[in-house]
Amino acid sequence: MLTILGFVMIATFLVLIMLKKMSPIAALVLIPALFCVFVGKGAHLGDYVIDGVSTLAPTAAMLMFAIVYFGVMIDVGLFDPIVRGILRFCKADPMRIVVGTALLAAIVSLDGDGSTTFMITVSAMYPLYKRLKMSLVVMTGVAAMANGVMNTLPWGGPTARAATALKLDAGDIFVPMIPALLVGLLGVVVLAYVLGLRERRRLGVLTLDEALVKENAEETETVLVGAGSAGGSGKDARPAGGSAAGTDADAEDDDGFQGLDPNRPTLRPGLYWFNALLTVALLTAMIMELLPIPVLFLLGAALALSVNFPHIPDQKARLAAHADNVLNVSGMVFAAAVFTGVLQGTGMVDHMAKWMVDVIPEGMGPHMALVTGLLSLPLTYFMSNDGFYFGVLPVLAEAGAAHGVSPLEMARASLVGQPLHMSSPLVPAVYVLVGMAKVEFGDHTRFVVKWAALICLVILAAGILFGII
Repeated sequence: MLTILGFVMIATFLVLIMLKKMSPIAALVLIPALFCVFVGKGAHLGDYVIDGVSTLAPTAAMLMFAIVYFGVMIDVGLFDPIVRGILRFCKADPMRIVVGTALLAAIVSLDGDGSTTFMITVSAMYPLYKRLKMSLVVMTGVAAMANGVMNTLPWGGPTARAATALKLDAGDIFVPMIPALLVGLLGVVVLAYVLGLRERRRLGVLTLDEALVKENAEETETVLVGAGSAGGSGKDARPAGGSAAGTDADAEDDDGFQGLDPNRPTLRPGLYWFNALLTVALLTAMIMELLPIPVLFLLGAALALSVNFPHIPDQKARLAAHADNVLNVSGMVFAAAVFTGVLQGTGMVDHMAKWMVDVIPEGMGPHMALVTGLLSLPLTYFMSNDGFYFGVLPVLAEAGAAHGVSPLEMARASLVGQPLHMSSPLVPAVYVLVGMAKVEFGDHTRFVVKWAALICLVILAAGILFGII
């Protein structure tokens, strides 16, 4: 009976959030609470929730202060020179532009928020793709895959969810996974190079002036309004990097796309090297595990706010600007305490795991990490990360444990599907991406699925090769 109720609870949760009948936070709280009563253990619900909250508090703190930290770094202009440098590198070469798209999306993804990444990437790159008549689905596909790989950062969401669901430390999951993820990121860059060569063969290498001459009057007007004065009037052949960032007209483009505004009041150019060194020190300390990740980001966020915005009203304004992301993510973690607490406390997960162990062929038991990695591709595409990590992964982990596969291996394997997941119709950020790029979602999907699946398999193979999974 507990096995059936467990699967029905998970199915109910998945259906309600996929049909958008309930928000993930509401579903994570109300559905398990209801099923806890059905099981006859409603009197113990408080104990389950308190145990879960105390376990998940460090993860929630890490997410909260990591979002604030990287949000502040974007506000003060830490990534602005990187954007300008990538645009200068791109010039008017389609191959360089596609590779630059991958690099820019990967770098900006450090903030852990897909929507912000896509806004900044499209703001910077869209005028170049539009002017050179490059394929916009190449831009959206490469950006989504790069962000998908970087989405595995501990503050990005999936790693935190895996740590939450299996009651593990996010650093223990992520740090050993870095080599495989770097291989995956390299795979995205190589794929961007190949796609860029294809675009170069189709279009050739033009100067921005030559591209401008080939546009019809309507397109020229659109580009001049949207991309500023890049390419000038046909007399001044400036490189793309100089034209796409830093001019007044380009500031209008940034405003229109809600991306990097070179004149925004939060910029702190005088503190650039302080912020850069602070970020490098923070990431180094995280990799070396000098302190727990939540403590590192708590200290980093407090220091970044105090130094860059010494006046209290300015600090409050920055916190308010990032409050939505903080509340959504940290609220999700605490709500998950109810779901995982009930699933574990009532014994549902144990009964479901036993059933899965009985169903999985004996020969596949020791390879549950590989099975989980392969399952993460379709499951994270057709369901939300909440559904997969809180509903499915605990069951797979219990089944793997029965065959001697550690929860850490299972958690790492569950991350490999993220490059594909970022193009799932259940991911709100992907609609920001295709909407800003003026690409039909169906066109984006047809282009990206096969390439994203390939990147996922590259990460899985690297993880197995390095003995991480």
